[in-house]
Amino acid sequence: MTNTLRFPAADPAAAAAFFAAQLAFEADPDDVVRDLEAGATAGFRLVETRGRAAFERARIPGALNLPHWEVDGTTTAGWDRDLVYVCYCESSVCNAATKGALRLSELGFRVKRLSGGIVAWQAAGYPVEGDSVGEDSPGAGPAGGEPAGARARPGSPAPADPSAP
Repeated sequence: MTNTLRFPAADPAAAAAFFAAQLAFEADPDDVVRDLEAGATAGFRLVETRGRAAFERARIPGALNLPHWEVDGTTTAGWDRDLVYVCYCESSVCNAATKGALRLSELGFRVKRLSGGIVAWQAAGYPVEGDSVGEDSPGAGPAGGEPAGARARPGSPAPADPSAP
């Protein structure tokens, strides 16, 4: 038995259901850029869920910035509930897009996550705007410039200071 086939492949119907469900949660950069280039953006909006500093350095044209730790009923009060909000962050190793999508979905918005984040977007050669366009790193790393304590949900204790003894 090979390592690849140690676990048998799923039944085709189960595989189809699994992959269709996965696509309901993710948007591919290739599909998004084609829509942007064609002006076919009715129905969705890009949301950068890292901090403002990362957004200023590099962002997908037309994206709005709402750091995931600021997503609440007040910051989204004027948002169109008929749109799908495509959240993105740094890369597949950053979970700011996941956190933003979670919070938006908890507020009743329809969401997707952009696969690979802005790193995959730039690697594909797609347009980016911002202060640091053309530099090696598009953002501030996984935290995306989060302020201290930003990772804690409202009402939960702030994380411990990692520099404390």
